[in-house]
This record gives sequence, structure tokens and C-alpha cells, in this order.
Amino acid sequence: MNVTFEKHGEHHVATISGPMTAETSDAFREQFDLWLQDVSEAPKMIVDLSQVDVMDSSGLGSLLGALRRVVEKGGDMLLAGLQPKPKLVFEITRAYRAFDIVDTIGEALSR
Repeated sequence: MNVTFEKHGEHHVATISGPMTAETSDAFREQFDLWLQDVSEAPKMIVDLSQVDVMDSSGLGSLLGALRRVVEKGGDMLLAGLQPKPKLVFEITRAYRAFDIVDTIGEALSR
């Protein structure tokens, strides 16, 4: 799994590529926390999941933790590009209720 962070106007975009599983969720948390420490304003966060083809409950948990930390900082977080297999995890767990999910990065950036 690889995570990159970019700023697009007022939005911060985290692009994740590769699986989000028990093996990679700790690395995501560490990278996300390091990034969040450097953000002074309430972040408008977009997480691009279009390159994540596998996700388990640990990966979902790391996204929920990221959402909590962003909200605690006064920001908000959108998920974009959810692929079919990870989407199934969101549906089974009903985690889609916790997140604002859009189809594309373009849609997320227009909000």
C-alpha cells in the first residue's frame, strides 16, 4: 500500500493505492497521522480509494480512525472512487452511514 498527499485548492487529497488490510492499516495510520500533524487549518480531506481493490475490517477501521481525527480537528472527510470489493465491506458493515462517499475525485473537489 502506498499513500500520497496533495493539496488541491482548499482540499487535501490522500490517494491510496494497493490493499487496505491488517498488514497495511498500521502504515496508513502512521502516514495519515504524520500528515495531519502538519496541517494547521481544519482540513477538507478527500480520500481517493480508486486504486484500492481489497479492503478488510482493519482497513475500514483505519479510515474510521482517520475520519475521527479529521473531525476532531474541525474538518470533514469525503471518500471517492470506492471499488466493488471494498464497497461490499462498507455495505456489510453499514459503514457508508459514517462517510460521505462520492463516485469520483472531480465530484469531491467540486463540493
